[in-house]
Amino acid sequence: MVTESKKIWMDGKFVDWADANVHILTHTLHYGTGAFEGIRCYKTKKGSAVFRLQEHVDRLIDSCHILNMKSPFSAEETGKAIIDTIKINKMKECYIRPIVYIGYGAMGLYPKDNPIRVAIAVWPWGAYLGEEGLRNGIRVKVSSFTRLHVNVTMTKSKTCGDYVNSTLAKSEALACGYDEAIILDTNGYVSEGTGQNIFIVRNGVLITPPLPSVLEGITRRSIIEMAQKEKIKVCETNITRDEVYIADEAFFTGTAAEVTPIREVDGRTVGKGSPGPVTRKLQALFFKIVKGESQAYKSWLTYI
Repeated sequence: MVTESKKIWMDGKFVDWADANVHILTHTLHYGTGAFEGIRCYKTKKGSAVFRLQEHVDRLIDSCHILNMKSPFSAEETGKAIIDTIKINKMKECYIRPIVYIGYGAMGLYPKDNPIRVAIAVWPWGAYLGEEGLRNGIRVKVSSFTRLHVNVTMTKSKTCGDYVNSTLAKSEALACGYDEAIILDTNGYVSEGTGQNIFIVRNGVLITPPLPSVLEGITRRSIIEMAQKEKIKVCETNITRDEVYIADEAFFTGTAAEVTPIREVDGRTVGKGSPGPVTRKLQALFFKIVKGESQAYKSWLTYI
């Protein structure tokens, strides 16, 4: 369950959490055309800081552009609203959910002149896949659901409706006793998790699926930059499911998942069945960065 905060920002004004409502005929509720972001704010010794705020806001605006929705708020205004929402709720650490959606007006697939609405909510949220998962890794199932084809949806947009695909895969995995799912693309290659990018390690090389078939994850991009600076070879290429089975290491990345090791896939142990050295190194560096303990990556943090 979401832990309620006090205020939610809606279209430039703060409203009480319980009053942050929309009409039942809100267009996006019925047809899924909307864009959202997931962002985290971390507690550091210098105060609270948002991880890669500008990159997340830019991707939100890009998502709107892809979906042919013009947000009534600029990237600068949206970034300021996010900071103001954290401040008014007096959050030291939180998850941040901005959403741009098509409001109430005309029904039917074409929204005509329906208003474009924007909301921002923040709330406390710990490890998405559990503290135990962060420490020791999670069990994963390759889903029976296929990731949407690149010409069926827009892979560079975080589109609300696209995540039906993810909720089906996630529910299936949990019903089968796993923690998370891996979704294959329409060619049968590994694409991503239900809300995460995936990496494997084989023979010291960090491998991740290429961008055409996956969301351009901001944590994904960060991990690649970090690995390259640590002199870890990075390869963006297609991965088959059996390559994950025989990988030395595997892990998910994402705003919610952060850096979560994978210890088992489809009943097969990955590597030694525990987080490997590359995963541990990148995970430790990631948390050092978001906690403001690395000067080399200080530009990735926006302090509140």
